[in-house]
Amino acid sequence: MICYLTVVASLHAGAQQTHEQYIRPVNYLLYLPDNYREDTLKKWPLLLFLHGSGERGNDLEKVKTHGPPKLIDQGKKFPFIVVSPQAPQGQGWSTPDLYALLQECKQKYRVDADRIYLTGLSMGGFGTWSLAIEHPEEFAAVVPICGGGDTADIWKLRNTAVWCFHGAKDHNVPLAADQKMISALQVYNPSVKFTIYPEAEHDSWTVTYNNDSLYQWLLSHKKFEYTPSTAVKSKLLEKYSGTYVGTDNDTVALQVKEGALVALAHNKTIPLQPASETVFFVNSHEPVDLRMVTDASGKATGFIVYENKRIAYRKIK
Repeated sequence: MICYLTVVASLHAGAQQTHEQYIRPVNYLLYLPDNYREDTLKKWPLLLFLHGSGERGNDLEKVKTHGPPKLIDQGKKFPFIVVSPQAPQGQGWSTPDLYALLQECKQKYRVDADRIYLTGLSMGGFGTWSLAIEHPEEFAAVVPICGGGDTADIWKLRNTAVWCFHGAKDHNVPLAADQKMISALQVYNPSVKFTIYPEAEHDSWTVTYNNDSLYQWLLSHKKFEYTPSTAVKSKLLEKYSGTYVGTDNDTVALQVKEGALVALAHNKTIPLQPASETVFFVNSHEPVDLRMVTDASGKATGFIVYENKRIAYRKIK
């Protein structure tokens, strides 16, 4: 199957400029679960699988070498849509291309947007980390296998279910590559899971994908959604009132109005809903939150905003 990724140039600077379109084909294997066509109202979970470097090229049969595509080819049935793209020969995974593919699949198939899962092995493990960090808003759970990546923005996965696998004797991708990712993520997401196979070398994926408990774990997760807490009272919020300045010199005031905490910034009043005594959010479906920082006595000393970037604010009065 081919997905056409479309990039449209919208140029308005002068009459001599025209609107053009670039279309690039992306091949992928598609698996639809039993009863998908019969039940036209039901929406299904989707699993996006990223293969390793050995399966690159223009022959989709190669994608069946490992992982869910291999199991499907052997007759295994999954209770979700499985999309398995193929990377071009000599190239790694392109995060923009994968994101565009996912958006097209969400439009083309009956996908449950709250239950989209991502996994990959080796090169696909690196791709899994990269795509999940770039677009945490898309995934309910991710499973990188013998991969690694850049930890700079690992905090974006603070609310994402992650189960990572690696072989202790892996000489192709050292165990340290995933250990680095997990150690950095645990600071923000203590519930992250990490399974190390003591005797496994690079192939830590066969045993992983053959284990049905992995798929049960995936299906047990839905996309993270903030839940308002009713236990946070206005009296507790008063200690957060004050003026704060960020590392980018932006100034924000926090106040309690009508029993709720609000942020005053750029001539806007932004209501903040409590998820806990220290975590506040604006929209339950968006991965944006404000986390208060307190000292040993419980006094507010600052807060951290997690949005497109992580910005720390300190209290100045």
